[in-house]
Amino acid sequence: MNTQGHDIEVTPVSDQVVVRVGDVIVATSSRPVLLTETGCPPRYYLPSADVQMDLLRSSATTSHCPFKGDATYWSVQGGDAVAEDVVWSYTEPFPRVKEIAGLLAFWGEKPGVTIEVNGQAT
Repeated sequence: MNTQGHDIEVTPVSDQVVVRVGDVIVATSSRPVLLTETGCPPRYYLPSADVQMDLLRSSATTSHCPFKGDATYWSVQGGDAVAEDVVWSYTEPFPRVKEIAGLLAFWGEKPGVTIEVNGQAT
C-alpha cells in the first residue's frame, strides 16, 4: 500500500526464523509475517506462541508510527545479560497492517541480538 511516497507491505511467509539474544534462543518460528516499509529494514513479526515469553520483561517504552500505530516494548533476559527494549508489538495496529496485531518483532540491530532466516544471519 502506497501513501504519499510511503510503501508498506505485510506478507505471511514460510521462512524459518530463529532469534537469539546472546547464546539464548528466544524465538523459533516457521510462520512469520514479513513487513517491508519504505526507509526501514524488513521486519519479521512472530506469533507469541513461537517466542519464549518467559524471557521477556515488560518495558515502559512505547512508540508511535504514523503508518502502523502504537507499539509496546519488552526487554529480554538472556542468561546474565538483559537486552533492553529489543522486542516490540502492535496490540491494535492500524487496519492497513492488521495482520501484525499481537505479533512480536525483534531489533536485529541491537547488540547481542541475532536474527537468522533460513539458516543465514540477517
